[in-house]
Amino acid sequence: MKPRGPLMIEHRLIEKMIDIIKKEMDDIKRSKQADSAFIDIAVDFIRIYADRTHHGKEEDILFRSLSLKDMSAEDKKVMNELIEEHQYGRKTVKALVEAKEKYVQGDTRALGVISDKLKALVDFYPRHIKKEDDVFFPNSERYFSDDELNKMLSEFWEFDRNMIHEKYRSLVDSLRG
Repeated sequence: MKPRGPLMIEHRLIEKMIDIIKKEMDDIKRSKQADSAFIDIAVDFIRIYADRTHHGKEEDILFRSLSLKDMSAEDKKVMNELIEEHQYGRKTVKALVEAKEKYVQGDTRALGVISDKLKALVDFYPRHIKKEDDVFFPNSERYFSDDELNKMLSEFWEFDRNMIHEKYRSLVDSLRG
């Protein structure tokens, strides 16, 4: 397996969550109410799985390794676009959390912002994933030898092993105050 294998497997799970978010958007539209518990779950998934775990491997390992290579101008451009897109996703999730907090506190106007931010995520992720799967991942592999790809894959596995410990260490620290 090449490093893009685990990244593409993660994409399939992200796509499934995006489909669930789409259904929740329909429920919000129909009921004119948001389920704050669902939003918390969706935010946790996006922040921990899609961003910290998935984008973490891309940014901290793949992009870092690529930055040491003599990349074509087009591949550099796409990598920079992906980094900007990751930042866009983070900002969108932050705005979603802020809107959910306002909504929970009784600000019904925040429901529109919640809907807008969920829609932004639903629109964003499929395009972002397609760009990575169809263009960037295949192009990026040509910069590495088989040995480098195998080392990167091992680094991905190590990154994942450490992730669960990081998540729950952070959880305990936050609960302890």
